[in-house]
Amino acid sequence: MFKNIFYVVLGLLLTTAGLQAQYHPVVKPGIDVLLERHLDLIQGKRVGLISNPTGITASHESDISALLQEPGVELKALFGPEHGIRGDSPAGAKVGSYKDPETGISVYSLYGKTRKPTSKMLDSLDVLLFDIQDVGVRPYTYIYTMALAMKAAAEKGIPFIVLDRPNPMGGLLVEGPVLDDAFQSFIGLYPIPYVHGMTIGEVAALFNKAFGIGAKLTVIKMEGWKRDMIFEDTGLLWVPTSPHVPHRDTPYFLAATGGFGELGTISVGVGTPTPFELVGAPWVSAQKLADALNDAHLPGVYFRPLNFRPYYAYFTEENCGGVQIHILNNRRFLPIRTQITILVTLHKLYPKAGIFKTERLKNFGRAMGTDKIQKEIQEGWTVNQILD
Repeated sequence: MFKNIFYVVLGLLLTTAGLQAQYHPVVKPGIDVLLERHLDLIQGKRVGLISNPTGITASHESDISALLQEPGVELKALFGPEHGIRGDSPAGAKVGSYKDPETGISVYSLYGKTRKPTSKMLDSLDVLLFDIQDVGVRPYTYIYTMALAMKAAAEKGIPFIVLDRPNPMGGLLVEGPVLDDAFQSFIGLYPIPYVHGMTIGEVAALFNKAFGIGAKLTVIKMEGWKRDMIFEDTGLLWVPTSPHVPHRDTPYFLAATGGFGELGTISVGVGTPTPFELVGAPWVSAQKLADALNDAHLPGVYFRPLNFRPYYAYFTEENCGGVQIHILNNRRFLPIRTQITILVTLHKLYPKAGIFKTERLKNFGRAMGTDKIQKEIQEGWTVNQILD
């Protein structure tokens, strides 16, 4: 009996210790630093907040709730990016403006009729705050929502404050093509690499200075963050940045497959429980593709043969052969080299499949920021030749 009690108590102690460790992040995000040290920037002012569910404190409280509790801070308006302020809209869906049912605050959509705050939206504001977790890849809309909001703030003459957050893939991984101006779109407004290695605050500072936005920008930096930290090192809670980025490792998979997911000829696992982790199509042999990719000896990754059936998106309810990407070492994994290797391999194994269909090449070019990759693969270039 005493032995059983001992094990019960020991289990409770271990569980409590684990929970305590879980709730003591190594990194303090910008929102916490603002609330603890820089409230003077927003006290006595009418504040507009651009955010989504990723805007939380280190103790997991939403920015909205935290700001509403601060005396002297008037949270006057909310602005939602793609997927909305509450993160409940699907990718690419236009989001409307409305009154937030929980707070009664006006919510303005920056992914609907306009993607840039209008002068009227800013009439009642003294300052704009931005707090959204980015994923570290160029073709992701949040950094461009930020850029356009910075422009609007500059035109209105009001300060713009970015509350910094970690790059989930760390600050050392920079890889992939720099955007060609001919392929500018809302998933690529400025010439930065595909995997850019910057925090959201660093992106804001670059956009503001190098590309002439000219906002009255303040970046509230994190405390405790170092460039070699990936997200798991921070101790922070990962909140899905969008419906298809559910886990802290998903940005790596997004960087490795999201680009060619725009082709519409290959499933990347969207419509399955593992978005961006799968690669396949009805005409692919799982074992054949897995063997060819593993023979490339890419760093930090293993390709497991897999058959799957998407519930929606490309190849809905069709049986697909392919692979599941297993990242063995995040710090060694090279997502762009992996992406190019997959494309070169598929084109070589299945030349008649036509993975580069004309009607989708524009989308692929926008995602990659160039049409050179597609052309070079079709011309028979090797992975090393393409990446050099």
